[in-house]
Amino acid sequence: MENVRCLRCNRELESGRKFVAIYMFAQTVGIKPRQKSPAQRIVFCPQCSVSLALGLSPEGALNIAAWEMIRDLVSSDPALNQAAWENLRGAVRLLEAGESVAEPEPRSDAWVNFSRAG
Repeated sequence: MENVRCLRCNRELESGRKFVAIYMFAQTVGIKPRQKSPAQRIVFCPQCSVSLALGLSPEGALNIAAWEMIRDLVSSDPALNQAAWENLRGAVRLLEAGESVAEPEPRSDAWVNFSRAG
């Protein structure tokens, strides 16, 4: 399994790590023959998931739909919030130990431009 990157902060998410994946596909309804697009997966690290869920709704229908799904996940169970705090504590320990943490590439919150992430 390959490593993926958070769509928002571009942080690399190694296989086996915790993250939120949103799968999207398009399908025709009421049109014969029925067509279905391949599924696309976008991922967010726990910190960005919680941050997005606690923020204002983004613009655009697809962004709002994804935002509402993330809000549902964050509010339904504390596990995602706990994962975000665990990751933040790990980053703080690295900084306290004097190790430098590479700054992720800045990414826009205008994340309607979904890209294949795996």
